[in-house]
Amino acid sequence: MTIAALPWAPVSPVMLNVVRYGIPAALLIVGFIVAGTAGRIGLAAGAMFISAATAVLLLNVLFRIGVQGDRDRDREDAARRFFDEHGRWPDEPESVDRRRRR
Repeated sequence: MTIAALPWAPVSPVMLNVVRYGIPAALLIVGFIVAGTAGRIGLAAGAMFISAATAVLLLNVLFRIGVQGDRDRDREDAARRFFDEHGRWPDEPESVDRRRRR
């Protein structure tokens, strides 16, 4: 599914970066503040906030890797459709197509 086919309006790149990196950054800052100011229990709570920040950031990274794989697959499908229609790959010159037909 491409972004144009989504039923909602696309989100701005600034908002995507705020969600992608702002939430983990906020969790990380809160984790350090709690760990540094609240004693032994605060240290454990701060470690949980820091762990949550790391988890959110890694989920974002893994999602981006998955989306990149979808884009690569879409490009490969388009190249195969081009080959089916024209008898050559999109990155081959047209002279290769003429040699194959002889």
